Amino acid sequence: MARKMKTMDGNNAAAWASYPFTEVAAIYPITPSSVMAEVTDQWSAKGQKNLFGTPVKVAEMQSEAGASGTVHGSLAAGALTTTYTASQGLLLMIPNMYKIAGELLPCVIHVSARCVASHALNIFGDHSDVYACRQTGFAMLCSSNPQEVMDLGTVAHLSTIEGRVPFLHFFDGFRTSHEIQKIETWDIEDVRSMVNFKKIEEFRNRSINPEHPVLRGTAQNPDIFFQAREACNPYYDAIPGIVEDYMNKVNKKIGTDYKLFNYYGAPDATHVIVAMGSVCDTIEETIDYLNATEGTKLGLVKVRLYRPFVASKLVEAIPNTCEQVSVLDRTKEPGSLGEPLYLDVVAALKGTQFHDVPVASGRYGLGSKDTTPDQIKAVYWNASWKDTFKPRFTIGIEDDVTGLSLKTEGKLNSAPEGTTACKFWGLGADGTVGANKNSIKIIGDHTDLYAQAYFRPLCTGLLRI
Repeated sequence: MARKMKTMDGNNAAAWASYPFTEVAAIYPITPSSVMAEVTDQWSAKGQKNLFGTPVKVAEMQSEAGASGTVHGSLAAGALTTTYTASQGLLLMIPNMYKIAGELLPCVIHVSARCVASHALNIFGDHSDVYACRQTGFAMLCSSNPQEVMDLGTVAHLSTIEGRVPFLHFFDGFRTSHEIQKIETWDIEDVRSMVNFKKIEEFRNRSINPEHPVLRGTAQNPDIFFQAREACNPYYDAIPGIVEDYMNKVNKKIGTDYKLFNYYGAPDATHVIVAMGSVCDTIEETIDYLNATEGTKLGLVKVRLYRPFVASKLVEAIPNTCEQVSVLDRTKEPGSLGEPLYLDVVAALKGTQFHDVPVASGRYGLGSKDTTPDQIKAVYWNASWKDTFKPRFTIGIEDDVTGLSLKTEGKLNSAPEGTTACKFWGLGADGTVGANKNSIKIIGDHTDLYAQAYFRPLCTGLLRI
C-alpha cells in the first residue's frame, strides 16, 4: 500500500496517529510534549473529524493531575480519550493511571520521554519518567523515530481498543519529538479498516449510565482484594498477542516488519546490544559500519513492547551465536542492582540457552546527553574476555568519580555514503530554528530527497539529506 509522504516531527506524528481514535483530548502542556496537544487543538478548531465523524473535544486542565482525572472520568463515561505529557507531568498522572488500568479502560497516553528533576532540573530527554510508571498496569510501547511514532502509535490505539488494557506509547523527548523526518502517513480510511468497532461498542456499553446503574470505586477488604486484583491476569496475558496481531496487520498493509522485539545486524552475531528508543537508529548505523569495515559480527535487539515484557520473544530475537549481551538503559536508579531494562533482560535469559552468557549493564543519554557511534563501538569493544571488561558502565561522559565510563577511540563517521550534512547556528530569537524547519519541510515535501533534521535548544540546527 502506497502512503503519502510528509515531513514532520515526532510530536506531529503522534498527534496524527492519535487523532482518528480520539473523541476527547484532556491536555496540559509540558515540554517537550506540548506540540502534540497543540496540533490536536488546532485540528479540532478547524473542524477536522475523527473516525466517528466529529472533531475532537479538547479540554485543557489546570495541571497534568487534572488532565489525567479528566481522562479517567471521560473513559468511564464511554468516550475514547487521549492525553499527551512528559516528565513530572506524567508522574502527576500516576494515581489515575492505576485506576484507569485497574478498571480496564482503553486509552493511550503519548509521552515524549523526559528526564525527571533530581539534583537539578533538566527538561531534556531520557526514560526516567516512563520507567516510573512500570507498576501502574499500563502496557508500554516504544518508538525509535518519527516513522515508528506514526505506525506504533496507531498500533497502541488499535491494541487498547481490542484488549482493554491502557497503553503508554513513548518516544524520546527532543531527539524524536522534535526531530523532523520525511515519513509515510496513515490515511484515515486505512486506519478504519483495522479498527474493531464491535469492541468500541462494548466499551460504550460498559460506560456509566443512569439507566444502567453499576457500583464502581468501592473499597475492598483483605478477604477479596487480592483475588479481585489477580482477576485481570488474562487481559495482560492476551496483550502481547493482540499487539503482535496488529503489528502484523500494519506490516501486511505497508510492508514493514514490526515485532515485539526486532533484531538488526549479523545473523551470526557474537555481541548483541538490547536497547529501546532513538539510540537504536544510532546503533543500527554503527553496526552497518563496523560489520562492513572491520569484519565484526554485531547485532541489536530493539525493544518495542516493554510492558508486558515477553521473555520468550526476546530470547527468540537473539541469535544462538551470541556470546555477550549489553543492555543500554536511559535512566539511573541509585542503589539498585541494575537499571530496569537490564534486570528484565537478565530475568528473561535465566534458564535459556543464554543462561551463561555475560550480560553487561550500561547507562547512556541521561538528560539528552548525545550518544554517538564511537560510544556504541566502545560498548561492543567492552568484551567479557578482555582485561578491561566493565560489567556496569556509562557512555557519553568521563566518569572520574567512580570510573564507570568506557573509553572511546576517537570520532567514528558512520553516515552512509552520499549523505549531505549541514549545521546551522543562530542567536536566540533571530529566526534560525524557524527558518531551518521551514527549509527542511520544503526539501522533504517538494523534492524526492529524504530529509532529516534535529534542532538543539541552544539555537543550533542539524540537517541531513
